[in-house]
Amino acid sequence: MSNTIVAEVRKDFRSSALHKIRSRGMIPAVVYGKHEETKPIAVKKRELLKIINEHGRNALISLDVDGKVETVILGEYQTDPINQHLIHVDFLHVSMSSEIHAKVPVLLKGTAKGVEVGGVVQQSIHELNIKATPQNIPETIEVDVTNLEIGHTIKVGDIRNHYRNIIINHEDEDVIATIVSSKIQADDFEDETSNDTVQATVEV
Repeated sequence: MSNTIVAEVRKDFRSSALHKIRSRGMIPAVVYGKHEETKPIAVKKRELLKIINEHGRNALISLDVDGKVETVILGEYQTDPINQHLIHVDFLHVSMSSEIHAKVPVLLKGTAKGVEVGGVVQQSIHELNIKATPQNIPETIEVDVTNLEIGHTIKVGDIRNHYRNIIINHEDEDVIATIVSSKIQADDFEDETSNDTVQATVEV
C-alpha cells in the first residue's frame, strides 16, 4: 500500500503540547479499533491531506506506529470552526475481510435531458451511508442523470444494481436528484425571500 504515514506516539497531553504539535505542521490523533489498544499519536498534516485529496476520505492508509505498520481508515475528525482546518483525527483499525460503515460522496454525472431544455438539477442526497469491506469502498458513488427529463427523479433503488459489492443503508425510495422546471426554482426562491422579509419584520 502506497498510502503510508509515519506516526509519532504522544505522551504529553497538555494544551501547550498540542499547540507545539500543530505548530510543527502535525495533527494530534488517536488510532483505535476492536481488540486494539487506543494509542494517542500525531501525524504530518501535509501527508494526510495529500492522501485525502488524491484518494478520498475513505482511503486505506498504512500507519507506521513505532515500526509496526497497521491498516487504518480515517474515522471521525474535528475542524477549527473559523478556518475549517483539521485539528484532530481518529484512525480506525480495519480488517480487509470485515465490513465497516462509511460515508461516500455522491457525484452526479452527465447533463440531464431536462437541463438541456431549461430544467435545473436539485440534488437531495450528497452523501450515502454504506457498509462494505475496506477495499470495496468507492471514493465516490457516481449517479448518471443523462436520461432524466423535467419532473423525473433518480432514487437509491435505481442505483443499487450498479454497486452490488456494497450495502447502501438508505431506503429505495430516498430521492438522490430531481430535475425541476427553472420556473419552479424561481418560485421557490421568491417564497424564501418573502419568508425572510416577514421574519425580519417580526424581529424588528
